[in-house]
Amino acid sequence: MLQYKRINNLVGWLVFAVATITYILTLEPTASFWDAGEFIACSYKLLVPHPPGAPFYLLLGRIFSLFAFGDVTQVAWWVNMLSALSSSFTVLFLFWTITILARKLLVQDRTVEPTMGQTIAIMGSAAVGALAFTFSDSFWFSAVEAEVYALSAFFTAFVVWAMLRWEISADKPTADKWLILIAYMVGLSIGVHLLNLVALPALAFIFFFRLKKYSTKGAILTLVVSAVVLGIILVGVIPGLPSIAGKFEVIFVNSLGLPFGSGVIFFVALFIALLVWAIKYSTKKGNRLLHTALVCFVYILIGYSSYLIIPIRSGYDPTIDENDPENIVSFVSYLKREQYGDRPLLIGPQFNAEPVDQEIGADQYIKGPENYIKVDPKVEPVYNSADKVLLPRLYSNAPGHLQQYQKWTDVQQGQKPSFGANMEFLFKYQMGHMFWRYFGWNFVGREGDIQNSGVLWPWESDNGLPERISESKARNNFLMLPLALGILGLIFQIRRKERDAFIIGLLFIFTGIAIVVYLNQPPIEPRERDYTFSGAFYAFSIWIGLGVLAIADFLRKLMKADVAAGAVASLIGLAIPGVMAAQGWDDHDRSDRYHSLDSAKNLLSSVAPNAILFTNGDNDTFPLWYAQEVEGFRTDVRVAVLSYMNTDWYLDQMKRQAYQSEPFPMSLENANYRQGINDYLPYMERPEVAAGIDLKQYIELVKANHEALQIGDRSGKTYLSFPTKNFFLNVDKQAVIANNAVDKEHQDSIVSRMAWTINQGGLEKKHLAILDLIANNNWKRPVYFSTTADNSDFVGLDNYLQLEGLAYRVVPVKSPNKENMGYIAKDIMYDNMMNKFSWRNMDREDIFYDENYLRFPANARDKYYQLAVEYMKDDDMATAKKVLMHSLAQLPDKSIPYDYYMPPYVVPLYQLGEQKKAQEIVDVMYKRADQALAYYFNQEALFDSEIRINLFILQQLMQVCKQIGMNEKAAQVEQTFMRYYSQMGN
Repeated sequence: MLQYKRINNLVGWLVFAVATITYILTLEPTASFWDAGEFIACSYKLLVPHPPGAPFYLLLGRIFSLFAFGDVTQVAWWVNMLSALSSSFTVLFLFWTITILARKLLVQDRTVEPTMGQTIAIMGSAAVGALAFTFSDSFWFSAVEAEVYALSAFFTAFVVWAMLRWEISADKPTADKWLILIAYMVGLSIGVHLLNLVALPALAFIFFFRLKKYSTKGAILTLVVSAVVLGIILVGVIPGLPSIAGKFEVIFVNSLGLPFGSGVIFFVALFIALLVWAIKYSTKKGNRLLHTALVCFVYILIGYSSYLIIPIRSGYDPTIDENDPENIVSFVSYLKREQYGDRPLLIGPQFNAEPVDQEIGADQYIKGPENYIKVDPKVEPVYNSADKVLLPRLYSNAPGHLQQYQKWTDVQQGQKPSFGANMEFLFKYQMGHMFWRYFGWNFVGREGDIQNSGVLWPWESDNGLPERISESKARNNFLMLPLALGILGLIFQIRRKERDAFIIGLLFIFTGIAIVVYLNQPPIEPRERDYTFSGAFYAFSIWIGLGVLAIADFLRKLMKADVAAGAVASLIGLAIPGVMAAQGWDDHDRSDRYHSLDSAKNLLSSVAPNAILFTNGDNDTFPLWYAQEVEGFRTDVRVAVLSYMNTDWYLDQMKRQAYQSEPFPMSLENANYRQGINDYLPYMERPEVAAGIDLKQYIELVKANHEALQIGDRSGKTYLSFPTKNFFLNVDKQAVIANNAVDKEHQDSIVSRMAWTINQGGLEKKHLAILDLIANNNWKRPVYFSTTADNSDFVGLDNYLQLEGLAYRVVPVKSPNKENMGYIAKDIMYDNMMNKFSWRNMDREDIFYDENYLRFPANARDKYYQLAVEYMKDDDMATAKKVLMHSLAQLPDKSIPYDYYMPPYVVPLYQLGEQKKAQEIVDVMYKRADQALAYYFNQEALFDSEIRINLFILQQLMQVCKQIGMNEKAAQVEQTFMRYYSQMGN
């Protein structure tokens, strides 16, 4: 037994070492796009990230960040390292899980040590399964960046392994310690991510089968009890206990007049007293099951207590303090993720159902100076029962979603979707496209990195594929080998140990199919969501490992030699993760990729000192947070996230000092924008001000809640409106010049009055805040919009913008060209883009840049072009050429393929004497667009954006060829364009 145990430990740690080295070598050195920048910043300073938070992850991230020893440029690498090691330990516990299951398949008696041949086969199967998961696409992606999914996967792997260890020692008096350990780990996992909780029903069946009292009734009861336990944790514990504490708090403060926190303290004391009494009662009665359950519940709560860091840190008003959950009321809202809204799950309305009434929800409160203030309750629409269906999948009424639904099922705007249509969308899109496609990515092959890329089957060739797909580093062909081995392992386990196969099958279903049903995903996602299903891929990797035993069993019969059969089977099996590693290394290697950080610094470098910069969410913001919070770069700039500015808590934060950035110069107070107040101001024209209203006057009317702006609804409630779409603002020219708000070249064009039109049917709270800022800033602080922000958020100021890089500055100078967005301050922009911008390693073709990374240089290419053209207008051809050639050198086609911003380069390059380069761009882009359109028109209707982009490229190429006299090429491009354009309606 000792010999087998030593081998098991030794090989397990060897596999762990392989995984660790892999992830360290491919680790991203800085903050990647999406949530990583936020998580690293919040880990480094223990700030408050987006709901529902990940407090235990933040604590561990903070510990890892200390290993940077004060070098802020290394903090991101070390926090990323948390994911790498979490993933390595996941692989380790997966290895030991497979050895337990494999040994049960080969050795019936636990007390009998496996033979050498069996040991080799067991170790080989575990190594193959664990390494296959190591190099699987989705898991490898999460392993090399600062995200919660790697640590969440570790908890899943650990509790599955621990439950199997409990099964081995269940007859011992000390066996319950494993259950208590599992409960504690489940509690800790709540502070990371909730995905791994869905593994609990599968673990319950390990407990059920160990009882050796099998019956259909018992199996159903086990499933029900496990679902109840899962519900207790997800609903009763996580948001439930704080919600009850919140009710006590409101009663104690508002009704009894006691100080803040008294209700929470009373509830906690009462709850602990009840738990102590219950545990004593179970001990007194000698009820082991009740006692163990209560102790497990206590340990879940101990693990869950990591969430206390959220209100504690929020109470200190940190610079990132999302939802401001510093009191029990806001903390409950934070835990429930109320800002994200709800999706119908089992029963609900469909996309074209019309509400017949509305239902007033429970009272809602916010913390006031002396008590909790009741605010507008949540209003829920009420639908006829005939409009509600079972499993509503076609539920979203967002603009454009009906068209997306129609790609998967036959539904029409005026017709009620049938149950069959809902099921068709569930099986085709939600399961097929958003789960089984990802499953294929991991165990069959992946076509490429373009959004909606499909599964690459072994028989598919590269002939006729667009270059963007055929040469993509993300085009990985696993020859279907992992899938085949996994199916073989599943069949082998079913034949030998069907109950174990049932447990792993449940794990696969609950971490895969069940999540599909629960998420009820809309027809459009901003990015691929494969990371959501890593638990299911973990379960399938167990079967991949067990497939080696099936091969060994066959070879044993053929070769009549256990050792040789085990060794050969292991070698055959190890070739499969070897193929996965070879195929996936180049697209998972992020070791020299820096542009997520550089894109943030480039945007921050585009603005003047002490600026206010409005950005979109996620990739437009989180890297900026990282740059400021961790590396201390441009902390004078106040980054204002437009999507957050519709909330009262975020506007409150904007009015506080943040490092070198002074508070927002806003005149509106919390009473003017708190929850439920001025969330949306509809347009209601008043003839007396239809021609225009002074912006400052309008803001004062809003502050006074003036009756001139008030309108009522049918319920008698009043709202504020905006009475005209025409606004004006008188300009203090001396203040503009004194604050260098306009570059010297345009100071003579400063207007005495800005006048503009807001072409919207209503103002959101963020728009009101922007208008207030413009009205009261008096040009003291530079105000910018990121060039990637939505034009609708510019509140009609499009003609009063000055482009200075990757940001537009609001200036009192009206652009003479209404077609362009503002005008260009070319000298400022030149200094920013030529001297301050960084493009580290963007010229290296050996580095993989996916779609998210390619969007940012595409935007920058457009700005380099605009800058060059501006110099050409002033006959400064030398500078114009320098700008364009700098762009082409920093962002060459070999690493950053030409995009739809490149055709405009052709004319200025031709005029600047770079005819050869201009010709090359035309030829390369024409060939690629032709290939792409020929391919995408033969695909399912999932790539309409790629079709539109490539048609747009052809249209541009046709125009620029005519401009430079390439008439023959223009005719060829036009013919090709018309051929594809005629297919658009087919």
